[in-house]
Amino acid sequence: MKKLLSILCSIFMAGTIASAQNTRNSNIPLADPFIFCENGIYYLYGTGAADGIAVCTSTDLMQWQWPEGKQMYLALSKEDSYGDKWFWAPEVYHIGDLYYMYYSAEEHFCVATATSPLGPFVQKEKAPMREKKGIDNSLFIDDDGTPYLLFVNFNDGNEIWMAEMESDLLHMKPDTGRFLLRMSQDWEKVWPSVNEGPFIVKHDGVYYLTYSANSYESPNYGVGYATATSMRGPWTKYEGNPVLQFAGGFDGTGHHALFVDNAGHRRIVFHSHNRRGRIQPRVIHIGSYDFTPDGRLVVGDDFINPELVQ
Repeated sequence: MKKLLSILCSIFMAGTIASAQNTRNSNIPLADPFIFCENGIYYLYGTGAADGIAVCTSTDLMQWQWPEGKQMYLALSKEDSYGDKWFWAPEVYHIGDLYYMYYSAEEHFCVATATSPLGPFVQKEKAPMREKKGIDNSLFIDDDGTPYLLFVNFNDGNEIWMAEMESDLLHMKPDTGRFLLRMSQDWEKVWPSVNEGPFIVKHDGVYYLTYSANSYESPNYGVGYATATSMRGPWTKYEGNPVLQFAGGFDGTGHHALFVDNAGHRRIVFHSHNRRGRIQPRVIHIGSYDFTPDGRLVVGDDFINPELVQ
């Protein structure tokens, strides 16, 4: 394990490693972060704009700027979306000729499309993907091409569900909704007890469903994972959860996304509380993760603390 963590730490570029304990002021005003990488450019989307979904860009993961010199550049505006408020937890994928943004608005999950990762993203049907409330929708396309939507159901403690998607990637297939996870482990039983922020990766034929537990307002917010050999389960939570909690001494470390950087390294982006006793504005961190030979998902100890330089 010590050797693996050493490898994880060493993959950071020289001069970009920083301990989260030493940097308390990220001035990127976004939370629930998601990073999309294309043609050497990183796009960071997140919760933070009152009137839509904002994006900033970087070439090195460390220094970020708003496109076109604008303040809080909106990739999606509420004029092009369902809802007037609470634009949360965006994810962006390039599939075919379009970019798809999955996000929540007014506690309903939605999808919009664009021809550029900067947008403008437009929701052609200004209606949520379903009438029932839900948040944190995340797309996963399996090796056989089957698309799935992961999402959070507002039940007794937020639950993680999934459904198959139609081939247009805009609509859920009727009657395919399936329960996956809910609060069950001791570390998750801190008020309020929820499972949320699902994100799936597949490694050596195993599905890894990573998720956040406890409220984002709680210092105990953290990340765990469950595994399965089929999208339909059964899903088994890792006994060593959480794999991310109080990272670098911060409270509220969670709502993450996984991605691969330009050098081919596995990365995790997540937010934390600004400092102990103060939640907002939340701080963004970028770390590394990997898989052990016996199939465990491990998050490294060191994190980049990105900055908005514009």
